[in-house]
Amino acid sequence: MSNNVIRVENLAKKYIISHQQGSSTSYRYKALRDVIAHGVKSIGKKFLQPSEQKMPNLSREEFWALNDVSFEINQGEAIGIIGRNGAGKSTLLKILSRITEPTKGQVVIKGRVASLLEVGTGFHPELTGRENIYLNGSVLGMSRVEIKKKFDEIVAFAEVEKFLDTPVKRYSSGMYVRLAFAVAAHLEPEILIVDEVLAVGDSAFQKKCLGKMGDVSAKEGRTVLFVSHSMQAIAQLTKRCILLSKGNIEFDGDTAKAVQLYITGQKAANEQPAYYQAPLNKTGNYVAWAKVHSSEGEGIHSWGQPITFEFALHVTKPHESLWFSFQVVNELRQAMCIFWFYEPEAPFRQEPGTFILRCEIPKFRLYMGSYTLTTWFSERRSSTLLENLTGICPFEVTMHNFERQEYEWQADECTYLEDAVWKNVEKY
Repeated sequence: MSNNVIRVENLAKKYIISHQQGSSTSYRYKALRDVIAHGVKSIGKKFLQPSEQKMPNLSREEFWALNDVSFEINQGEAIGIIGRNGAGKSTLLKILSRITEPTKGQVVIKGRVASLLEVGTGFHPELTGRENIYLNGSVLGMSRVEIKKKFDEIVAFAEVEKFLDTPVKRYSSGMYVRLAFAVAAHLEPEILIVDEVLAVGDSAFQKKCLGKMGDVSAKEGRTVLFVSHSMQAIAQLTKRCILLSKGNIEFDGDTAKAVQLYITGQKAANEQPAYYQAPLNKTGNYVAWAKVHSSEGEGIHSWGQPITFEFALHVTKPHESLWFSFQVVNELRQAMCIFWFYEPEAPFRQEPGTFILRCEIPKFRLYMGSYTLTTWFSERRSSTLLENLTGICPFEVTMHNFERQEYEWQADECTYLEDAVWKNVEKY
């Protein structure tokens, strides 16, 4: 017997978009005073020159936010839904939450659905936090006895005891989302749908929510649909992921592969290669180029695989104390690790030219996320900084090809300095 709780068949959603015809320069934004002035002029024209009245020249376009989408989700699965802005994620969730109707296709859902698609979904701003817990629980189909049983647990999770009898319209966005998520997660719906709304909360609350969603799926056997632009959160919570692109399913399967495809598409769209090239008019001692040779290519690196960082130093004034180092920096501009090269007999300290340095790391074990490089090229003896490059060579670390069965994750494991191997300097 099938244990499907969600079945989507040939789902499609169409919207009609209106466009102002003519050149874009002939149309500008209209303020309220413009609308009023135009209305007064129209009244005069209606009586004086009725033949010159013209209707706005508008064109209509059909836009398919979703088109022929089909998939099945089993009970107890935690499913990630990812894609670029405009891919159709929010439209899909609104249809699954019965907020909007599809144009074509059908959706079959077994069980109660709790949705958290935006801050304070289902809350009444004039009611207190206490009253909204009971109201929202009733909307989800819970009896008053069931809500009362979970009430203390909800309040403790949301951490809003002090403001429980305050109207929620006075809550901050963070308080709003904490209470909304607590209600949705604790009132035991068979299916929990969570959109990017968790980005509103602070980092500690986000970790708590991810832990709760993991418990809801793994320990309580309920189904979770999770939409996020945080690939780290998606990888942590889900094993299966649906990648949407322009209203269609591009991939449905293993989360690591889906994330790798998503990141590759993002990098291709942004055209940010893991490569740096110095301007042609640069002079003196400087970095001519820098490259990241990642395991997957195209600036995508799989966790735990070998990686090589390559730098070309252009030297016109050799000096015995020339010093080079670089850092790997995360999205918060925090240095995750630093590597330096200082070999007394290095040829770029003895003669002019362009010299290639390669730093190889056999197991690059930084956490999944986005990284860039920062370099320093200096004269150590005189403490003179010759060049400092920041934010170059962007690349992504993913969990693609990561074997969960063969490795037990260690929370504090990362790349260490002694892992790095500098290759002999080559003259270009």
